[in-house]
This record gives sequence, C-alpha cells and structure tokens, in this order.
Amino acid sequence: MRLRTVLATLLLTAVPLGGQPAAAATPVTIAYAQRTQTWELVLTDGRVVKVPEALAVAPRDTISEGAPATFLISGDGRHFFYFRKSDGRFTERTLHGKERAIRDITVDTVGEEWPSSVSYDGSFVLTETSAPGLGALVDLRKGKSLPLPGKMATWGFAGFSPDGERLLLQGGEDGRMTVFDRRLRTCLRSKTRLWATALANDYVTAAEPVGSWPKSRTLRLVDLRTGKASGTVTVRLPRGQQIDDLDFDKAGHLVVRSKTTTGVTVYRVSKTTGAVTPLRTMVRPDVKVWVLPGDDEYEPWAEKK
Repeated sequence: MRLRTVLATLLLTAVPLGGQPAAAATPVTIAYAQRTQTWELVLTDGRVVKVPEALAVAPRDTISEGAPATFLISGDGRHFFYFRKSDGRFTERTLHGKERAIRDITVDTVGEEWPSSVSYDGSFVLTETSAPGLGALVDLRKGKSLPLPGKMATWGFAGFSPDGERLLLQGGEDGRMTVFDRRLRTCLRSKTRLWATALANDYVTAAEPVGSWPKSRTLRLVDLRTGKASGTVTVRLPRGQQIDDLDFDKAGHLVVRSKTTTGVTVYRVSKTTGAVTPLRTMVRPDVKVWVLPGDDEYEPWAEKK
C-alpha cells in the first residue's frame, strides 16, 4: 500500500497507451485506475491512458459470468495487471512496455481462483480461491507458479515486505504468522498467534490494527522473532476516520491509509505517540470503481456506494 505522488486538480487529456513518455523532472507513474466505459489509468502528470483491451467483468461461458474482473497496480505505480479481452489471460504491462501474459491464470477461473495481490515491484502475484486459503504465488520473473506449502494447510495473506523480498502469511498447521522468501522457503515462524497485516523490511517487525475492523483507530507492533507485542497506540486520525490500510514504507515508517468523505488520505504515523503526518490526499473520481497502487483485489474505497 505504498503510494507515489498523486495529482491535485489537473486537466486530464486522454492519450494512447503507446504514446511517448512525457518530459518531467520525476518519473511519471500511475496515480490510480478508474473504470468508466473501459479501464483507464490516471497518471501522476494528469494524463489519462485508456486500456480498452482490459476486461471489466467475466464474459459469458465462464464460471462467474458478469463478476468483476480483477485490475491491479503495483505499489510502485509502474506495473498494471488485467484480464485481456482477446483470450482471457491475466496480463502484466508497464506504461510503455509490451503485454506479458501470465500463464495458468485466466478469466475462466474467476470465482474459483483469481489474482488478488501483487508485490510492490510487480514481480509477484498472489492468487486467492473460493475455498479457504490462498492458491499460489506466481513468480513473474521466472514464469513459475509456486504452490503454498503444506498438504492440508490453509493460509491467509498478510502482506509483502516493502522491498518485495519477503511474504507474510498466517496459517499452516499451527495458525502462526510465517515469513517466507521469494521461493516460499520458511525464514521465520512467529512464536505467537498474534495476527498482523504488515511486515517491515527488517522481516521481523510486523504491525496490526487492534479492535473491530473497519472501525479500528489503534494499532500495535509485533516482534515475530520473540513473539512480544508493544502496547497499543491510538492513531490520531481526524474524527470519523479509521485505519483502512496499514503498512510500512521502505524506511520503516508506519503508513496508514484512511477513507475520507471525499476520497482517501495517506498518513505517516508515529510508532510511539500515534501522531499523524498527512502525506497525500486523493479526491475520489466520479466513477463506479477506482483502484490505487498497492490495492488488493478488493478495498473498502473501491466501489462507489
């Protein structure tokens, strides 16, 4: 859930996907995607890029005809993923790169197994299933699908580390938090059954919201090596807001994303006092569905109510 610079109020102009990169002092990345008549990317320089080849819903003769078709953006805002209309295959692409179909994932299995999360650098995709637990971890660099370990284990996804080198899952035979590397080898198994939703780049520190989701305004840190948890910290969010998403940035700071009446605000949070520093605010576009970089397959702010 690590976001890049986002646009304020800019005049948006539609451009073709194959257009040349705009000259800019900083790299242009994806601010968010929105679904109108087709999927569109809104870039950090204000341009709108149409993605007409991306399916919005599962087509006829599929298991879940009419169900929303996944659209994901990597946390760095450089990679986007969709089911393409031509053959239903799940596809990865960068703004100025070619399509790369991801084997073994097609729109035909939406409703049974589908891509739900992507690593910050866009190199791994995690699938979810209609049965309890997850499906597989897909290594895009090597073109391999790695089945999750354990014959009868049921795993739940907690998060990728910010550098994408580690994966935090909960489950297995003992239900504990486990840190895996990119090859799904166990690196650390927690000594506590405490639950967490984010993993720092030290691969030991995790964080979890405390209380009833989605109304939580407190969190605590968990040391996965010792199993010890910190005291709870109240996040000093504006009235009416709560923790909708919790993560670490690459520097190890806690970052909270919170839904507002007009969109979403991202805050850096003090681990000791809970004081917040606003990093960026996004006004929700007037569309039915939008997707932010680092979002999972479903987020509380995704659909317009």
